Parts: sequence; C-alpha cells; structure tokens
Amino acid sequence: MRIEVWADVVCPWAYIGKRRLEKALAAPALAGLDIEVVWRPYRIDPTAPAQAAPVKENGAEPTGADPFQCAIAPSPSEAAEHVAQIAADEGLGPNWGPAWRASSHDAHRLLALAYERGGSVLQGVVVEQVMKAHFLDGADISDRHLLGEIADDSGFAEAAGLLETDAVDHEVRELLLVGKARGIATSPTFVVGDRALAGAQPVEALAEFLIAVAGERGREMPEEVRRLRWSESLLEKRDPLGALTLLQPLLDRHGDDLNVRRLAARGYFHSAQLSHAHDVLRRLVVDAPDDSYAWLMLGRTLQRLGREEEAASYLKVAAAMTPEYG
Repeated sequence: MRIEVWADVVCPWAYIGKRRLEKALAAPALAGLDIEVVWRPYRIDPTAPAQAAPVKENGAEPTGADPFQCAIAPSPSEAAEHVAQIAADEGLGPNWGPAWRASSHDAHRLLALAYERGGSVLQGVVVEQVMKAHFLDGADISDRHLLGEIADDSGFAEAAGLLETDAVDHEVRELLLVGKARGIATSPTFVVGDRALAGAQPVEALAEFLIAVAGERGREMPEEVRRLRWSESLLEKRDPLGALTLLQPLLDRHGDDLNVRRLAARGYFHSAQLSHAHDVLRRLVVDAPDDSYAWLMLGRTLQRLGREEEAASYLKVAAAMTPEYG
C-alpha cells in the first residue's frame, strides 16, 4: 500500500501529521502489510521570498484556523501557541517554532531527488531532518548549503551538487499541478489510491482510514488516462497553462489522439494561444467532422483573431449540429 503525503515542509501540521501517521502505522491491523510512505509537494505560502526573512519581521507563522491543517494567512499568536502545545504533546520540542519565513521549493526538490535516488526510506530520513531543521533548529531551509548538509548527513551526499542545477525542478512543479488537479487543498493530505484524508487528524482517525483503504483493491488507471483527467481538471479550475503542462507528454507521444487534441485546443484557446488553437482545431474538424464543439471552438477562435466572416460559417455548422450553440 502506498501512502502519499501531500504536504509542505514549512507547515507545522505536516510535521505533527508525520508523527501521528507514524503512530497510526503501528496499529495491529496494519502489521505485516507492505506499506510505502511517499512525500509529495504542496505549497502553503507560494509568495515566500527567495531570500528568507526572520519570522518576527513577518508576523506569526502560517498555522491556519482549522485545527488540523495549514493555511496561507498568518494566524494570531494564540493559534501559534496552541499548535506549539499540540506539537509538544507529539514529542516535537522543546524549542518549537520556525525562525524563518522561507521558500520551500528547493526543499521539495531535495525530497523528490531523495525519492528518485533512494526510494521512500531515504526520502523519509530527509523529510524528518528538513522539518526538524525548520521547526526545532531555527534553520533557513531555503539555503541550498544547509539542504546539502542535511542530505549529506542522511547519506545522500550527491544531493548538494544536484541542488545547484535544475534537477527535478520540472518534476516538482508538475507534481504541484497534479496536486491541484486532484483537488489537494490541505497540508497535509494523506492519499491512498483515489481515497484521501485531509488534515493532521488524530491517530485513531488516521489508523481507521488506513485500515479501511488497506482492504481495497482499486484498478490501477493507466498513466495516460490519469494525465488526461488531470489536464481536464485543471481546465475546469481555469488553469489552462497548467493543463497544457500536464498534457505535453501526451502531445509528444499521442499527438494524433482526438481526445488529446481536443484538450490541447481548449488549453490553447483559454490561454490566448490562438494560432496554436486554430491549427489544432483546423485538423480536428477534418478528422472528426461530427464534433460540433470543435466547430464551435474554431469559430470562436477565428472571431478572437478578428476573422469574423470566416468564423460565421463554422459557427453556423456548429449550431446546425447542436442547436444550443446557436
């Protein structure tokens, strides 16, 4: 059973959730199961500066009003004290509290590299040390030199050099889009297959969730189908550029597939890449002449290109096939 933990390493509830997950996995009902825990990226503060700034200059750390999850907006000091007490109850202390408001992007790159090179065991060691550095040691985890030291201490010496390149940068950004497409909106969120539990829930709730999903045997969806659905989800969330990013591997490998081309056309249209939309749709109405939506999209694309007279003929055909398009 693979447990994906979608979380930000600068989210206090993610560290608390990690401790609670470890306790939940000790439940007798889960004994003997082959369980892999994989950490996936989430960003609670995408606007965090590239150059870290002291927390005291930026107000309280983002802890969230919800009792189990992180939010972007800074919380009152009382909330921070409440979270600190919960952290202490989970054995995270005594010096709880980050000293820096730091971008977590490179830390997520390090976790992705650790998983790529050493699997979930190495990644688990690294994520623990990154969170400890941020929450207990008062360190700046946006500092690549520090991340390199953490990796070295974790038995991953080559990471320091890799972090100075763009290694797995694309992969991390793509995973952030996948999380968005899958509706991940809370740090942490625990995902097994298509089932998810949001927030650093109590140990009992986590164990109950894991025991329930451990007995499920869902059919593994092909990677191509997942990407297609994620791209469509991002279009519905009004992120056409993100949709095109996730769709690109399918365009490279299955560029003649009608469904891939339809989604690409929508992505190009809604991101104002009208020439690309026009080229894809011109081929679509030839290869799928009964696709009234393709005719409609081509007509609208031509309208936005200022070619009203040419657009009219395509819009007329679309309306004839599907009257509500009229």
